[in-house]
Amino acid sequence: MRDPLAPPEVPRRLLMGSGPSNPEFRVLQALATSPLPADVPGFEQVLTDVTALCRSIFQASAESAALTVPGASRSGLEAAIASLVRPGDRVLVGVYGHFGELLCTLAARHGGTVERIDADWGQPVDPDTMVRRIRENPPRLAAIVHADTSTGVLQPLEDIGAACRATNTLLLVDVVLSLGGCEVNVADWNVNVAVAGLQKCLGGPPGLALLTASPSAQDAFTGGESAYLDLRRLAHTRDELSIPMVFAAHEAMRMVMNEGLAPRWQRHQRASDALRAGIEAIGLERFGNPRYHVPMITLVEVPDGMDEAGVRQQLLEQHGIEIMAAFGPLRGRVWRIGTMGTNACLPSVLALLGGLESVLHSRGFRWQPRGAAVDAAIAAWG
Repeated sequence: MRDPLAPPEVPRRLLMGSGPSNPEFRVLQALATSPLPADVPGFEQVLTDVTALCRSIFQASAESAALTVPGASRSGLEAAIASLVRPGDRVLVGVYGHFGELLCTLAARHGGTVERIDADWGQPVDPDTMVRRIRENPPRLAAIVHADTSTGVLQPLEDIGAACRATNTLLLVDVVLSLGGCEVNVADWNVNVAVAGLQKCLGGPPGLALLTASPSAQDAFTGGESAYLDLRRLAHTRDELSIPMVFAAHEAMRMVMNEGLAPRWQRHQRASDALRAGIEAIGLERFGNPRYHVPMITLVEVPDGMDEAGVRQQLLEQHGIEIMAAFGPLRGRVWRIGTMGTNACLPSVLALLGGLESVLHSRGFRWQPRGAAVDAAIAAWG
């Protein structure tokens, strides 16, 4: 039995799954900053900076609220739904993966009457279908995921946002995976509430949700049934904030803006392109419609007869690299490999491909020549 007084044994891992990703070192340093009382002027300035940075990264209007919600990104999603949905309100949800299912669950638990538009996993929701449903019978709220980690699919949003604006329908979008890794523009896309977290492409640890809300969304906040996840209250209180997590968010977003949004998006795309070139060079196939693949996570189909979980375990034990299994109908069929935040770089991609080649070869998967994945990735990176 382990001695509870012994220090924790935290293994060193290269986190190349669907999140969390390895936090940036500077963000971890920010977590160790001496906490300030929430009511002192110094901390108020930090919050002012966080608000400005948040608006910039979400590309939200100057009139939008930018809030930090204690807890993981899921707490931000629940806070948004709890604050917008009243019992009996119609909520139209686009579902093309696990996290669309989550939106349905949260809306139903907070009293919404959920209507679904489903797409096959690996395909986005048809925007024309969602636009037609919104225009024919506008719901109180439309909700959809921008980039779903369970399917690796990027959902087009512009037409959906325009339909919501024309019908005074509120639009909630989960941008947990996409923020910091590809374009997110809540102002141009007419998104009323967008929710993200630190742990994916922003290079921070899990534990804080980031949220923007348009003026019309702020006017629609009801208070809901939750005393804690009430965005009207959270907009005016500092009591529940984790001060170290706010410092971490500040540093993570500062690093994003110092790099520049467009260069950061390009870096994530280059890393995915290099990974995918390596994957294809050894005969592995990607899952889903490549036209809509996200630029920060790649779903790789498991070869016939290969032990999906065994490969992941061997990769972790021998190489210290973690990739992820899949959800629902894809469990056992694909691996989810992420190139996010600090790991959206050539060295991380090469480490992953080298380890994966070694593991697959040891299990009888053959291709010629050995090292083809690494060579292809280097060539693709340029």
